[in-house]
Amino acid sequence: MSQMPQLSACPSCAWPLDSGDRFCGACGYDLSTVPARPDDHPTIALNGSAAQGTGTGGHGLPPGTPPPPPVPPPGIPAPAAPEPGPPPFPAQAGESDPAPRTPTVPDGVPVPAESPDAPSSGVRLDRPAEPDAYALQAPDPRVSTGAPTPPEGVKLCVACRAGRVDRDGYCENCGHAQPRERDHMEQEAGPVAAVSDRGLRHHRNEDAFAVARTTLPDGRPATLAMVCDGVSSATRPDDASLAAARASIESLLAALPRGTHPQQALHEAIVAASNAVNALAAEPATAREQAPHQNAPACTIVGSVVTPDLLVVGWVGDSRVYWVPADRSAPPARLTEDDSWAAQMVAAGLMNEAEAYADERAHAITGWLGADAYELEPHTASFKPDRPGVAVVCTDGLWNYAEAAEHMAEIVPADAAARPLHAARVLVGHALDGGGHDNVTVAVLPFPAPPAGAGSA
Repeated sequence: MSQMPQLSACPSCAWPLDSGDRFCGACGYDLSTVPARPDDHPTIALNGSAAQGTGTGGHGLPPGTPPPPPVPPPGIPAPAAPEPGPPPFPAQAGESDPAPRTPTVPDGVPVPAESPDAPSSGVRLDRPAEPDAYALQAPDPRVSTGAPTPPEGVKLCVACRAGRVDRDGYCENCGHAQPRERDHMEQEAGPVAAVSDRGLRHHRNEDAFAVARTTLPDGRPATLAMVCDGVSSATRPDDASLAAARASIESLLAALPRGTHPQQALHEAIVAASNAVNALAAEPATAREQAPHQNAPACTIVGSVVTPDLLVVGWVGDSRVYWVPADRSAPPARLTEDDSWAAQMVAAGLMNEAEAYADERAHAITGWLGADAYELEPHTASFKPDRPGVAVVCTDGLWNYAEAAEHMAEIVPADAAARPLHAARVLVGHALDGGGHDNVTVAVLPFPAPPAGAGSA
């Protein structure tokens, strides 16, 4: 049984060792095995003497190799060299004399250093030093790699930060599906703000909104919000809602500053939105033949214009506007009437409201924007509230979870007029907490319209 090398410190980390240690207490280095020496460098022990043998015949020499004389410490004359004898393994026929080998000694006897000029102290490990750090498997996106900036209009993957995103919304490099821009949208324009979310059940967001502020000819402020809900059973409902929202807000921004009455301006804005949605139905004559069951893009629309003394609403479809006063002791109100089967049943006196909205046909709409809609009849109305509050403009993705005006007032934050964006987020969160079965979009407009320069906190 070979003895342990008598080392005072670990050859790997220089940790002090005790007699009989088999492994280093700091790094776990195996002290029972001395690595094989390379041919080009000697192995020097920590104390300046040569490394200890590891067993009979050490360093790989066969047992029985004659030991050399020990090397005395510095200052003591070396003993005379022994008489040369025959090599331990005579050369076979056809072989040259074996190369000189460093003799070994029994366990515990020092082996001479291979060079008399070897340093008196030092360390060399017979294994490559490990690097301080290893290269990352992939570039860290937080660190600039010097790669060229992608051309304008080219989107990079949010996952690998390297691949381009194709038209279908997938990375060409790693295949990761990219989040759609419309899955969650937020915007504020001074004192008016809106939030839209895809919800928890739909594969895309078919709602759209537009908010803005402008100035009337007399210098008074006006805030605007348009909210559109794509008809899921129609073709390209997301395109329809977006086109309607953009066209309606542009119409309002053009009409109000030149003195058009807000109610008339809102009527014209809905007509402009209808024309924009109708234009989406234009297609080559062969398209209808290839897909005869496709119908025209369609959406609903609801909007509000708020001035210092007027709250105007306009709509086609089943999206709504609620009035929630700042003084919650005053009654809230719903300011729109749905274009829906349920509303028609109630108006005709055939059902009460609870019965109508419990029917599976309740949300079938009877009015919408689109080339295949019935004759367009935009609804508009003007109100003059006697106290401050907020107008909540929303799709059925929200009011399905707060249908009654009193319920809507309960979930609107008390500071909604001062923090409309926060209030819109809270209302969207309420719909998501309730199940998020539909896309949900809500805009919050304080009344009266604050003067220019005011905004949400």
